Amino acid sequence: MFVAFCCHFYFDGRGTGSGSPATMPMSLPVIDARVGAGLRGPRLLDRWSLLALAIAMAVALPVVVVFASVLVPTQGVWSHLAQTVLWDYLSNSALLAAGVGLGVVAIGVGAAWLVSMCDFPGRGLFEWALLLPLAVPTYIIGYTYTDLLQFAGPVQTLLRDLMDWGRADYWFPPIRSLGGAITVMSLVLYPYVYLLARAAFLEQCTCMIDVSRTLGRGPWGSFLEVAVPLARPAIAGGVALALMEALADFGTVQYFGVDTFTTGIYRTWFALGEPVAAAQLAAALMLLVLLVLAAERWSRGLARYQHTAQSRLRPCYRLRGGWAALALAACAAPVALGFGVPVAVLASLALARGDALFGGLFVELAWNSLSLAAIAAVLTAALAIVVGYGLRLRASPTMRVSARVAGLGYAIPGAVIAIGVLIPFARLDNAVDAWLRATLGISSGLLLTGTIAGLVFAYLVRFLALALNTVEAGLAKINRNLDDAARVLGGSPSRTLLRVHVPLMWGSVLTAVILVFVDVLKELPATLILRPFNFETLAVRVYRFAADERLAEASTAALAIVLVGLIPVILLSRAITRTRLHRPAAAD
Repeated sequence: MFVAFCCHFYFDGRGTGSGSPATMPMSLPVIDARVGAGLRGPRLLDRWSLLALAIAMAVALPVVVVFASVLVPTQGVWSHLAQTVLWDYLSNSALLAAGVGLGVVAIGVGAAWLVSMCDFPGRGLFEWALLLPLAVPTYIIGYTYTDLLQFAGPVQTLLRDLMDWGRADYWFPPIRSLGGAITVMSLVLYPYVYLLARAAFLEQCTCMIDVSRTLGRGPWGSFLEVAVPLARPAIAGGVALALMEALADFGTVQYFGVDTFTTGIYRTWFALGEPVAAAQLAAALMLLVLLVLAAERWSRGLARYQHTAQSRLRPCYRLRGGWAALALAACAAPVALGFGVPVAVLASLALARGDALFGGLFVELAWNSLSLAAIAAVLTAALAIVVGYGLRLRASPTMRVSARVAGLGYAIPGAVIAIGVLIPFARLDNAVDAWLRATLGISSGLLLTGTIAGLVFAYLVRFLALALNTVEAGLAKINRNLDDAARVLGGSPSRTLLRVHVPLMWGSVLTAVILVFVDVLKELPATLILRPFNFETLAVRVYRFAADERLAEASTAALAIVLVGLIPVILLSRAITRTRLHRPAAAD
């Protein structure tokens, strides 16, 4: 608007005799249309800004509540936790984050480099197959590997039969341990790093690798000293996503007996009955997550990671013989261990000794899970469109801060969000109930606490960032000249969004809906804490059976979750394939 006003002032002040006759007829209609919109433009823009601010404030409410709980006294519960289990929570969470970080970097970056830079048999298959473990929730892979590797499982049983060993004749690494949790999480979470690292490698120019080779660097030197440093922001982003998922996990660490902040929050809330102390543990966990993210940003300093060349990356190394076999094994191992083995174990358990009652309950459980996921996905995508479009209309500091605040939820574990939702909702329910009793003599009961509305709100807080990033990417691809053309034709911002932008970015909107849908389907901690009484989903049923050591019965619902989770993975795989096929070839 400021630019339009300046141009309008320029033409009005200097008259029609000033300026180029060739350019004035092209400029004046656009300027007149923008200024001719009158006072309606700023008012509508302010409405979008206020709406985006309202969404950001609502999403930030659980975060504010959790941080504010630090100031509330706990009557000795916090000191008891500090003297007994707090150090275990802190040390185990830190070791879990460090181990998973190293694991996902080793697997994700290595696989991304191989499929991006090397030519070997099966490379085209592994470009998309390496994403398959995204379909397996972390707690499900933990359950399957426990059944496979425990003392009574098939692996150790076969080992004892072959070697004629007894229980005390050999040592086998325990799967239900901190090391086991790090291993299974790394196998599931590495696709975050692989996806972003591969995109960064594909954006790098081949000439940089060629220059490094002329300066005496071999394949390893070019990889470690040129390609990886340039891809550091993308790698750090993938690691951050993986670490947030690892620290937010509840099902795996609880089943493996590893005391972390998430298990401590759940135990403090339900076993000790201390919501304030649980909220303070949640605040400590949030602080740990923010410290991890801030440490990586601080380590970059003032460094910038920009590519000035335009040519795309092409495979530089043709692998044959033993090297090709090693590359094939390196790419096949994470796919087999992170997807193939868990699915095979679940399928065998479900067919042999599955949930006998699942057939009758399947419709109810599936309806609960799918309806929750669908409602949350549609609402989250709609809010993401509002915030993203508001930022496009007015990229002011206030709007940018609003968008970033609205995206904080993905960095917060589900258990933390659940605590932040329960506390204000419970107080609001109590206040309304007390007012109705005093004035009308009736009780309202629980309006928000322990209801579907509270659970859906937690999902919105948790996954809005995921939808917002996808929507913003779709909006960024739309030329702003289309906005100007719509305004020339008298379209308001709302009509422009509905009739121009949404149809053009429908693919991004649909992607956001599907990704949030599947993440909600897999979400466990928030669902366990906030679900209504006698309300079960597929994820809750898997957890209940696994907690009772009934892994065979849990396999049926777990397999259903994995099969549904394949939908976004297939879509991502097709998108990667299309990108590869339509990518401009590098100059030879």
